[in-house]
Amino acid sequence: MDTKQIERITQLVVAALCEAPEDREDRTKRPEGIPVGVSARHVHLTQEQVELLFGKGHHLTPKKELMGGQFACEETVTLISAKMKVLEKVRVLGPTRKFAQIELAATDAMKLGVKAPLRDSGDVAGSGPLTLLGPAGTLTLREGTIIAGRHIHMSPADAARFGVTDGQVVSVRFPGERAGLFGQVKIRVDDSFTLEMHIDTDEANAACIKTGTRVELVK
Repeated sequence: MDTKQIERITQLVVAALCEAPEDREDRTKRPEGIPVGVSARHVHLTQEQVELLFGKGHHLTPKKELMGGQFACEETVTLISAKMKVLEKVRVLGPTRKFAQIELAATDAMKLGVKAPLRDSGDVAGSGPLTLLGPAGTLTLREGTIIAGRHIHMSPADAARFGVTDGQVVSVRFPGERAGLFGQVKIRVDDSFTLEMHIDTDEANAACIKTGTRVELVK
């Protein structure tokens, strides 16, 4: 063991001994970081729309389990804009919903030439139109295309632990070479949710964040 290592160990021991008991207690009570899930472009469909695009009687085929009972499907569609711009192999997520929703990153919307407003999931009124092409048919949506606002999924127990409530807007500090702060992050609380922050691919690439990166909640 060289002199530098001995000095470093000594510094750590002294710091631990000098730390006030209340500081140690507070540190042990702090919640762990929140894992990030990077959300790529995807589509939600109704059962009727699934059959229109993939054939009568067709049901979505689970490929990968996600949180809250959702799953990535084997099925994909092609997105076509009014400007005849195309995005191929866009993943469908299940289970089916009561209405369709297409979630894009801003760069996806720019490539397609479609106006996709920044919205919470489910708020699709007046949002961008797109046509979906599947192996059995096409579907034109007059609205439904959004850029989803960044958010954190939590169970009620997680929310209590972090001291936040459903619908609350917080900030999140992220680490790394481009360490920084994400503001306007909405808390979503439900019994079915697993703790995870969702950002899109544009946000992840800009901040050099990958799925699994842990971030710190800042109220």
